[in-house]
Amino acid sequence: MASKDPLIGDVELSMMDETQTHYNQPYSSKGFELPQLSQLPLGQMGYPQAQQWVQQRQANIRPWSLFLNTNNIRAPPSFSRLTKRIMRNIEYFQSNYLFVFLGLVIYCLITSPLLLLTVVLSLGICFKVSQRHAKQELILLGHKLTLAQVYGLVAACSLPLFYLVGAGAALFWVLGVSWFLITIHAAFYNIDSVLCPGEDELEALTVHEV
Repeated sequence: MASKDPLIGDVELSMMDETQTHYNQPYSSKGFELPQLSQLPLGQMGYPQAQQWVQQRQANIRPWSLFLNTNNIRAPPSFSRLTKRIMRNIEYFQSNYLFVFLGLVIYCLITSPLLLLTVVLSLGICFKVSQRHAKQELILLGHKLTLAQVYGLVAACSLPLFYLVGAGAALFWVLGVSWFLITIHAAFYNIDSVLCPGEDELEALTVHEV
């Protein structure tokens, strides 16, 4: 019986590793890779549940080619169908809508250098505090502070600075534009053509026969 060549086995293992790496890569469209929010050090900062939630949102992103498919844009036939369509779109594309919101947040930060600097400064302080808290709990007026209380104290101290750089106006702008874009997409995107293909044609044929 011929012995198995070890080089062939190494080549097969290498090909299997490359294939597994390819399928584990994030979805990309036309060379644009989605940011890996799951790599944020939320677990190290004391929020493992937030880290798990971010990973779930990252895994539930629908293909952007489907999300931006203009062939599925269609006006709702009635008000009852409109409300049902909005709810189904929000449920199906919730992770994509989250990225739309985060994209607007990033755009707002990029166009507001002072606000961006303030956010980076606050996050840097929180990260340093989390490292310090991991080694030794902080004590204020004889009371040991939890990590959440320390973050709350940092946020409270940062509020006047955020107010001076116009964070309130930026927040309302992001919320308003996000609500408008998400509502427009959810209202006019025909999710039935994705989840129930052929249903619209069957309904139209039934109405025509009646």
